[in-house]
This record gives sequence, structure tokens and C-alpha cells, in this order.
Amino acid sequence: MADEAPPRAPRTIDGRTFWQAVGQRAVGAAVVTTADAEGPAGFFALSATHLSADPPLLMVSINARTSALSKVLAARNFAISYLPDDAGDLLDIFSGKSPLKGAERFQPGRWTTLATGAPILAAAVGALDCVLEDAIEREGAVIAIGRLVDFASDPDRQPLISFRGKFRGLAPG
Repeated sequence: MADEAPPRAPRTIDGRTFWQAVGQRAVGAAVVTTADAEGPAGFFALSATHLSADPPLLMVSINARTSALSKVLAARNFAISYLPDDAGDLLDIFSGKSPLKGAERFQPGRWTTLATGAPILAAAVGALDCVLEDAIEREGAVIAIGRLVDFASDPDRQPLISFRGKFRGLAPG
């Protein structure tokens, strides 16, 4: 049996340290969108993943201050579009670093819809369309749980990846 290191005392993890720790996993850069009677809304998501395969459930963590949250709750749907490597401009647009707001972010011809009517990026590597089943509020965030009702994919597109706080795979612009 190999020598085992003695257990370490638990550390106090602040917000910056938290993001550094979870940044060790590579994730596909994603935009989460919805639409209600007033139009589309969306945000850049770092936490969008599966919950179960049977039933087909996905979950998205939404900061309670995100303006799109009220629309997700009102529309009872959301879509996750995994960005391709040539869509780096959407990082600024959907992370609030652009002057574009609300429906201005959705350029005609660049977006389409699936079953729920939530916008999906037409050129997405993959898009997952969900009906909202539950919303769980915890610590200033809402975990939106959605049932997958439709999806689209493009096997010829390459993904934009977030890893250690940087984006990898950006196509030369």
C-alpha cells in the first residue's frame, strides 16, 4: 500500500478561489436563451450540464441578478447553445461586456428556434431545447432544471472551450 499523506484541514474558499478551482474543468462555452411575449433574452453560462438521462434533464445555474432569469421563469423554457470556435464575439455580447442589451443581442438570421421557441444559435456546435420543470433558489442563484424536448447539432463545427479562465479554440478572426 502506498504511503498516504495525512488529511488536510478544510480550507475557506472565497468566490475568487472557487472560480479558480472549478476552472480546472474544461467546459463548452454556452449561451442560455429564452423568449417571452416581450422578446428574447440570454446570458453566457459557465454552469450548464446534464442532471439525468432518464428522464432527460439538464440544469443551468443562473445568478439571481441576471436579467434573463425572470424571462426564463415566465416563459417556462430555456435553450443552451454551445458556441463554435468562430463565435467569440458572442462572449462579450452575452456576458454583459457589450453595449447591446436584451433583444438587440439577437441578430436576425443568426438565431433560430426549436420546439419551445427559445432562440438557439443557428451555427451552434449543439443546442439543447428545454421546458422548465423546476427552479431551486440557493445562495443568490437559481438552479433551473429543464426537460430536454428537442436538440440540434452540427458535427462539422469545432467548440469554443473555457479552461482556467481563458477561452481555447477561438478561430482566427
